[in-house]
Amino acid sequence: MTTRFALQLLHGALARFARCCARPWSAPLVPLLLCGLAFAASPVRADALDGVLEVQSAFVSIDDGVYQLHARVRYPANDETVAALLDGVSVSYDLDVEVTRARRYWFDAAITTVSLQRELTYHTVSERYVVRDAQGGEQSSFATLDAALEFLGAVEGWPILVASQVPEEGDYQVRVRASVHRGRLTDALRAIVFWDDGWNRQSEWYSWSLPR
Repeated sequence: MTTRFALQLLHGALARFARCCARPWSAPLVPLLLCGLAFAASPVRADALDGVLEVQSAFVSIDDGVYQLHARVRYPANDETVAALLDGVSVSYDLDVEVTRARRYWFDAAITTVSLQRELTYHTVSERYVVRDAQGGEQSSFATLDAALEFLGAVEGWPILVASQVPEEGDYQVRVRASVHRGRLTDALRAIVFWDDGWNRQSEWYSWSLPR
């Protein structure tokens, strides 16, 4: 595999070369790793996850006793992201939400922890970017990566808990964090980069008080 994305991942994998070679099971991998040294001598390319990753705004509304999250997230995008998707890699976009109740003399009590998990792929036949909800299976397609990321970054009315989960008076806090990580690989790419676990980023937590 000589695609741009495979080479970028190979740079990270070769950094683990010495440690790998010291393990008994690594012998069959040594020829493959040595072949990659020629590619690793070229300048390191930008990471596909380089760029701004942040929760820009977030709040909750209450509709018929259900707390619903509204958020705006900015996800990183560059040519390496496009190259990865064109090479058959999927990219996962998660939005983690935690609701806690402050306790005076102990750790905060966890009320709920939920995660909105979605996957982005490129469909070569239709030449469109496809976003799939990991839980519900719903799909949406877009002509450009920017349009797909704009869709992923706009969360409207996602239910995160019900009023019965917060019956007690107190200080309840909500915090939201976005993350991006590599999803599924093609068989050819998996043979090269299965030991590389560095393709993962998380934003800072965005926190505020839960309205009552």
